[in-house]
Amino acid sequence: MIEAVIIDSGGANLASLQFALERLGARARVSCDAHEIGAAARVLLPGVGSAADAMQRLRRSGLAELLPTLRQPVLGICLGMQLLFERSAEGMTECLGVLPGGVRRLEAARGRPVPHMGWNQLTGTREDPLLEGIAPGEYFYFVHGYAVPASQVTLAQVDYGQAFSAVVRRDNFWGTQFHPERSAAGGARLLGNFLALT
Repeated sequence: MIEAVIIDSGGANLASLQFALERLGARARVSCDAHEIGAAARVLLPGVGSAADAMQRLRRSGLAELLPTLRQPVLGICLGMQLLFERSAEGMTECLGVLPGGVRRLEAARGRPVPHMGWNQLTGTREDPLLEGIAPGEYFYFVHGYAVPASQVTLAQVDYGQAFSAVVRRDNFWGTQFHPERSAAGGARLLGNFLALT
């Protein structure tokens, strides 16, 4: 059976992510134990709330030092994706530094409130095993007030008045700005692809 460890980041979406993985046949555990996370076949870093609070929890548990050293597939989700970057404008927070660049605050505009909340479609997708079988224009569910500009690590973008990163990758680290566990069939496909990574 495929095994995955979900890092206990204190977010309310931990149970829904665990259920989504179990529906795909994975044995998923929620943990903040560094040894268990280091030994896991796959690791997921979800996150809700503020970057500063999340990084403080990771530092207290010793995971801020461990995470950049992992060699197995790692998937950051929403705030978890943002934490993989060098810094966040949210509280001017130093993050994990696995991916180059920084996280910026979204600017509200007429017809585009912040946070960006709801369904939006991927654009500019590049081929990657995580996106196998996911059609250009597929819709996913977003809830966030900060975003990462498109860069060399961007696999797919989303447009919300401006284009920003929706899926990113460097080496064995992937991230999604959207919530795959709340994104119906497309999200299930992406999580299944993640479980198939070696």
